[in-house]
Amino acid sequence: MRVVFVHGACVRDGSWWWHRAAAALRERGIGSVAPALPSCGEGDRPAGPRGPGLPEDVAAVRAAVSEGDEPTVIVAHSYGGIVAAEAAVGAEPVRHLVLVSSYLPEPGESLSTFGADTPPPFLHFDPDGGTFGARPEQFTETFVQDCPPDVARHAATLLVRQTLAVTQQPVRAAAWHDLPTTYVVCTEDRGTPAAAQREFSRRADEVIEVKAGHHPFLSRPQTVADVVEGLR
Repeated sequence: MRVVFVHGACVRDGSWWWHRAAAALRERGIGSVAPALPSCGEGDRPAGPRGPGLPEDVAAVRAAVSEGDEPTVIVAHSYGGIVAAEAAVGAEPVRHLVLVSSYLPEPGESLSTFGADTPPPFLHFDPDGGTFGARPEQFTETFVQDCPPDVARHAATLLVRQTLAVTQQPVRAAAWHDLPTTYVVCTEDRGTPAAAQREFSRRADEVIEVKAGHHPFLSRPQTVADVVEGLR
């Protein structure tokens, strides 16, 4: 089995975000990869009004999935669930989806479908600049409050501005209709409340609740590895 990790919004370096869970899986003989998402500026074009968006992110994840024919699990976090929903459609190696504090969109839905009328205080939107991002001064207490201090400090250095258009770009298909899907509810999440996650999870086949904040793969990597290994 092989894992393709998909990171969330407004950050770069997926390999770092998933490194603790990846290491726990590697000890169990399970390899993984974490592709870069172009809409987060992880490519040859910067985020912005004419920057890469959801289609480019989907293409990047599909390319990672297609690198081999080994049975694959996609583990997606937050915004990554939007990307994975379309990227996994028709991808022969993919056997299971794991969504961590994430979205399970229907075709035609976008990130904005799930947003509140008033933007959350921990995000900043710049319509003129065509980007959005997490507010650094609120990041630690909102998203990584339960992580080891050194991990939380490094996480804060990886915040980026992301192409704003991804919030409005709808998915064209939803792989979770045809693939077994597990949803991991993070009960201590201050970014995406557990109540909202439980609503999203109604579309999944299996729901697992974990006492963790928004990034359990950093705060409780062995738990995330247990979930994935259990799919063998």
